[in-house]
Amino acid sequence: MSRVPAPGWHDVAVLRTVTALRYVMPLREGGSLPGIMEADDLGTWVVKYVGAGQGRKVLVAEVLVGELARSLGLPVPELVLVDVDPVLGRAEPDEEVQDLLRASPGINLGTDYLPGALGFDPNAHVVDPDLASRVLWLDALVGNVDRSWRNPNLLMWHRRLHLIDHGACLVFHHDWSRAERAATRPYAADDHVLAGQATRRAQAGEALAAQVTRERLERAVALVPGVWLEDEPGFADADAVRAAYVDHLLRRLDAREVWQP
Repeated sequence: MSRVPAPGWHDVAVLRTVTALRYVMPLREGGSLPGIMEADDLGTWVVKYVGAGQGRKVLVAEVLVGELARSLGLPVPELVLVDVDPVLGRAEPDEEVQDLLRASPGINLGTDYLPGALGFDPNAHVVDPDLASRVLWLDALVGNVDRSWRNPNLLMWHRRLHLIDHGACLVFHHDWSRAERAATRPYAADDHVLAGQATRRAQAGEALAAQVTRERLERAVALVPGVWLEDEPGFADADAVRAAYVDHLLRRLDAREVWQP
């Protein structure tokens, strides 16, 4: 299953790295127990950990899909790499938090904490039809199974929509033998939280399909730290895994008549 990586993986920008200084509090909404941490850039970040039960592939999907969305002009909070010293967990009274920090030394993923943000409510918040249609199309491309009305993974901050939590995208990469079938799998758009407001689907699909190029995908996947891609069964190295993600998304793009909302 090994593929030859495209040239230039290392000739792109990298995500900014910050150093965690203090664990503030856990966020118990998600199954991976993300935590709010303060860092040396004076920022506050919602951190997801490599040692969490869902594993590093959730973080891979967060970076690849989040940065692809950003490059397409969709509103995604800043992502950074967070260097975590497990010693920060010694003062935590919660044993679960202690165990999580001990299991997550080094590079983890942070999302900009948006203080005062509200969870998206489709009955209360109105989204521009073009934006809603573009979000729906991208979620269909990457197979996002977690943007339903039950769990929108959208925030309203300063009256602006923000996309968060893309760990449930690219589900096929938990078993790469499923990638070929996943490329043509239909998407259940009716369950999408923005389905009712996404009334410009054809226009959004035409515009975004033209922008999802090999070069754009390569830039997005190059931002994934190599340490999260190493030792993947069936692949020679991290760059071969990167190439496989690009190949899969291009195959899915070519099959959009099957899945496009």
